[in-house]
Amino acid sequence: MATSVCAALTGTGHVAYGQDLPNAKELDALTAPYIKPSYQVLKDILSIPSNAHFPEHVAMNVAWMTEAFESRNFTTKVLETGGPPLLLAERKVAGADKTVLIYLQIDGQPVDPSRWNQEDPYKPVLKQQVNGEWQIIDWDNLKTGFDPEWRVFARAASDAKGPAAMFLTSLDVLDGEGLQLTHNVKVIMDFEEELGSPHLPAAVEKYKDDLSADMLLIYDGPRHTSNRPTLVFGARGIATISLTTFGPRRPQHSGTYGNYVPNPAMRLSQLLAGMEDADGRVLIPGFYDGINISPETRAVINSVPDDEPAIRRSIGFKTPDGVASTYQESIQYPSISVLGLESAWVGAQARTIIPSTATAELDVRLVLENDPERLIGLIRQYVIDQGYHIISGDAPTEAERQSYDRLISFDYEVSYRAFRTPLNSEAGAWAERALVRAFGEPPVKIRTGGGSIPISPFVDSLGFPAILVPAVFIENNQHSPNENLRLGNYVEGVKAYLAILTQPF
Repeated sequence: MATSVCAALTGTGHVAYGQDLPNAKELDALTAPYIKPSYQVLKDILSIPSNAHFPEHVAMNVAWMTEAFESRNFTTKVLETGGPPLLLAERKVAGADKTVLIYLQIDGQPVDPSRWNQEDPYKPVLKQQVNGEWQIIDWDNLKTGFDPEWRVFARAASDAKGPAAMFLTSLDVLDGEGLQLTHNVKVIMDFEEELGSPHLPAAVEKYKDDLSADMLLIYDGPRHTSNRPTLVFGARGIATISLTTFGPRRPQHSGTYGNYVPNPAMRLSQLLAGMEDADGRVLIPGFYDGINISPETRAVINSVPDDEPAIRRSIGFKTPDGVASTYQESIQYPSISVLGLESAWVGAQARTIIPSTATAELDVRLVLENDPERLIGLIRQYVIDQGYHIISGDAPTEAERQSYDRLISFDYEVSYRAFRTPLNSEAGAWAERALVRAFGEPPVKIRTGGGSIPISPFVDSLGFPAILVPAVFIENNQHSPNENLRLGNYVEGVKAYLAILTQPF
């Protein structure tokens, strides 16, 4: 069926460019025969465990992706990093004068199987919603039927092996229908993104020649909350901080020593509470310095069609933090978040003690205007100003215990900086033309997304523009138990990536 569409367009079975580019309806017809066979690709890729803490997981994913791309006429090369490797796949086009580098993430967050409503997070299941509850249905339903609201539940289904399967399927349509690829394609695959890609910056510098391109497209992240086609022109960077306050050498009886022995959990709580005011604005001096939202930028931000009451209802809260007047403006600023707290025991394990330590894990989301080391330095100075002595090891020495009233460890890591590409860039205009052709409407254009992805090393070292082309539905339990991929988004992602592959410059 799809081949006849191509033939009708050109009379030869191949799509010619200019006025004969397939439009949205024709792209639907082209992709339709390939969707059902592609579900096996999706199932196979999601069935491979993908926790980068385990070298055997990485090795299985590298092997699978190598075979997947080589079978689609790509050459591949393993780029050693000193940790999990990168995999580079390349396909050249005779006469092409542009090269597009595509970034794919091929790992997922760790899993706690006890929190998943299925046998195994690495055994994908198909579900439909019945009376507000997700119920497993037979995978074979995909052989005969399709409901865009059905979802595939598995770790990395949306973040971000699902987009990788979409891209592989778009290549199958391209080749199966004899469509013309308009540019050289390089694909760089990252197998430790969820660990912060610690080996990526040095690897990008080392393999500059291999990674050279005219632009970078990132096939990751969710679409706008409206689920309309979306382009994102930047992402915040990320740094992490670990704080541990120290109290007695060993936990002490709270009746015997309450009011006498300082409680490290209480002190850590006070320290964290002092970082923000009641409206969520960071109080650390200088934290927001250098962030200026011009009237022109505010107009771009306000053009994003957010339904903020619906966002708040969906997530389940009433009033947002008071950092900015809108959601989009709020993510133009750096933030501090408490990721987790640990001290002593809770629930049935609670006991009447003063704990010996209390630990908080924080992340700091960075924007383009931030110097990460400066921002971390401001937080460190805030801790010192509250009267804390920062120890040099994992635990205080006896001399430190007797010399300082307040003891804390302060460990941090800058994973990567923010990046932002101008909305009027040539790369952005090209990607927008492809999405308009695929969907018949302009995409939502977002200046900066709230999440973080390790793209700044490419932008800083290689000097080309980078743009996200997200495809998945925003309500997908990303990073949480029961992560899922909406099938309507899967199909539209295949179409979007096919439109990009066939879009002339």
